[in-house]
Amino acid sequence: MKKFDKERVLLAVAGPVIALVAAILLTSVVLIASGKNPFEPYGLMLEQVGFSDVQVLIINQASMYYLAALAVAVGFRMNLFNIGVDGQYRLAAMMTAVVGAHVALPGALQIPLLLLVGALTGAFWSGIAGLLKVTRGVSEVVATIMLNAIATSVIGYLTLSENFGVQVGNNMTTGVMKESGWVPGIDLGPEVGEIYGLVFLAVLMGVAYWVVLNRTRFGFDLRATGASETAAAASGVDARKMVLMAMLISGAVAGLSGLPLLLGDAHTYSLSFPAGLGFTGITIALLGRNNPVGIAFAALLIAFLDKASPALDYAVPVAYEKEIATIMQGLIVFAVVISYEAVRQWGLRRQQRQVGAELAGARNNPTKKEVAA
Repeated sequence: MKKFDKERVLLAVAGPVIALVAAILLTSVVLIASGKNPFEPYGLMLEQVGFSDVQVLIINQASMYYLAALAVAVGFRMNLFNIGVDGQYRLAAMMTAVVGAHVALPGALQIPLLLLVGALTGAFWSGIAGLLKVTRGVSEVVATIMLNAIATSVIGYLTLSENFGVQVGNNMTTGVMKESGWVPGIDLGPEVGEIYGLVFLAVLMGVAYWVVLNRTRFGFDLRATGASETAAAASGVDARKMVLMAMLISGAVAGLSGLPLLLGDAHTYSLSFPAGLGFTGITIALLGRNNPVGIAFAALLIAFLDKASPALDYAVPVAYEKEIATIMQGLIVFAVVISYEAVRQWGLRRQQRQVGAELAGARNNPTKKEVAA
């Protein structure tokens, strides 16, 4: 491997490693301050990975996190902050559930239809923010935050009993979806559970993300516009079109992020459907540095913290609060931002020193042509 490649790998790995170590150390400080053992909780959570049922929970959760993080990463590559992934995902899941409960087609048609409904709903909702940005200059951060709140209200309205809501016990749902729209998973037995069938969708989306960004003209234009809209426009790229396309694609991927759970397990949308997925996706995209492989590892890490932390409540003889994992996730966000900036500054200083050394060497060792002149 060339020296340049080694440095690139080092810089790419250093950021997330430093962030994770810093988050662990800071969490340990919090544990010490509360009078608890600063190391035992990590051991207790790691023990959970040995249980097959916990492994299945982690994989299933990671598939949803992965799709949400890809949606965020698409925006990041365009220098856009799509903070509305959570609203796009919830609204898309609700609309998919409504269509799935009222439309009955053969499975070969029903499942693609539901996937299309989810993607189009997410794209439509993010497209509103994209249009506001390219036509009125409205910040996508402000627009998507407001659209998150509006999505919550729209979902509440559409799930009323006089609209599409169906009362089940004390919970309001959209009704059970037709079985032709259920996506079968990998059944590992009653004591282990089932891996969502749409886990493979997350894998395919990760491959598509890498191919489009790194092997297509569209991906090059997207990355170029994110780096500098002025430079991209000078080379003939329509920056406004790329902004809108990036928001549409980001929303479409966000719309798919809730479908592994919806089509693989819940088969209905209710007000207890998980919220906050989009915000977790921001953490994972940052930790994974918008790289599909890095995002995969980050998604597994955050899913591990989510699914292994309940064991802390039952620790003997001393129970730990499972919110320790939440604290750690929050600290990871801070540590990621700080560590990435520190690594970036270190890389810049190293490059400057190398350039300075090369220039000094050139002055001290002039070529024969320069000596003759």
